[in-house]
Amino acid sequence: MHSLKALINRYQLGSLLLLTLLLVVALPLSLDIFRLNLVGKYLTYAFVAIGLVMLWGYSGVLSLGQGVFFGLGGYAMAMFLKLEASDPESTKIQSTPGIPDFMDWNQVTELPTFWLPFKHFPFALAAVIALPTLLAWIISFAMFKRRVGGVYFAIITQAVALIVSVLIIGQQGYTGGVNGMTDLKTLLGWDIRTDSAKYILYFVCVGMLIGTILLCRWIQISKLGTLLLAMRDKEDRVRFSGYDVANFRIFAFCLAAALSGIGGALFTLQVGFMSPSFVGIVPSIEMVIFAAVGGRMSLVGAVYGALLVNWGKTVFSESFPDLWLFLMAALFIGVTMAFPMGLAGVWTDKIVPWWKSRRTAVGKSSPAVSKPEAKPRVEPTGPATPDIPPGVNGQGA
Repeated sequence: MHSLKALINRYQLGSLLLLTLLLVVALPLSLDIFRLNLVGKYLTYAFVAIGLVMLWGYSGVLSLGQGVFFGLGGYAMAMFLKLEASDPESTKIQSTPGIPDFMDWNQVTELPTFWLPFKHFPFALAAVIALPTLLAWIISFAMFKRRVGGVYFAIITQAVALIVSVLIIGQQGYTGGVNGMTDLKTLLGWDIRTDSAKYILYFVCVGMLIGTILLCRWIQISKLGTLLLAMRDKEDRVRFSGYDVANFRIFAFCLAAALSGIGGALFTLQVGFMSPSFVGIVPSIEMVIFAAVGGRMSLVGAVYGALLVNWGKTVFSESFPDLWLFLMAALFIGVTMAFPMGLAGVWTDKIVPWWKSRRTAVGKSSPAVSKPEAKPRVEPTGPATPDIPPGVNGQGA
């Protein structure tokens, strides 16, 4: 029993269990399929927020371009889905059947070479992780090996987000341009637009999210996680101890990119499209806000941050279409100023100490149960001698 409790505390399984009950039981039972699909979309952003916890919170590296990796993962999945939806039978009215519709509109008469591997689902799955990771490795290797970090690295990642979004929009004939890739219908012949498919995709997303949290928590409690924290707080000491700080930062950046790519692929499956509006500077900054609101040191808090911010965006835009941007700005500023460590900081610094102090106060105020006073026991000093009447010597006559 003691070892089980220690395991729960070590991996913070208590908060993860509450999150699992919320996502697996409470929300599916209380929401209709439309709202549940919205929650599934919000959870795809949580993959990016978890990656930022590992990158920003544990490694001290702030990236303002995570939308690039989210978009790359989403486009890798969208390319496979678009090719599946562009079979010759479905596109027979086009000038060139068998290619995506946006290519036909832009007078592209042959499927580009770099599109051909995406006809295979295993390659598309591998590309969801490999493409973001490869780009992240190129950027981080070029920067961190030259000891470029801090605000300079954040600005560079922001510039990369701008470049990639402009590139996607400019190559309209190959990427779909500003409209992106739409009308994604099936996955290996399975219609992803039905209600049952949306339920399945939601639970797949939840399962992968929980697995991601466990993986990142395992990294945090390992020696690697300790070195990431040490690198964040005392970089020079880690370097003087013989470790290559650049390699640790490259690992953290690539891990965050891979998680973002997974989130982008799940987003494409659940929403049914992918566009450059999720790649640029604005969505990248919003993704940082998810982690900041939830708590940049908490994996579970990052999920709550993504849910809260996106839920607020949906509610405000529906109820106050003219004011929702101001309300969102007020939410961000208020949370950041009042709770610098996010929702997780409120829990650990406010609620938990209050609960402990309340339990202590209740324990002190409850009257002690008085036990009945025991009577003193008198021990005999010698053998008891009964009183014998006179004339009786104890023998029979």
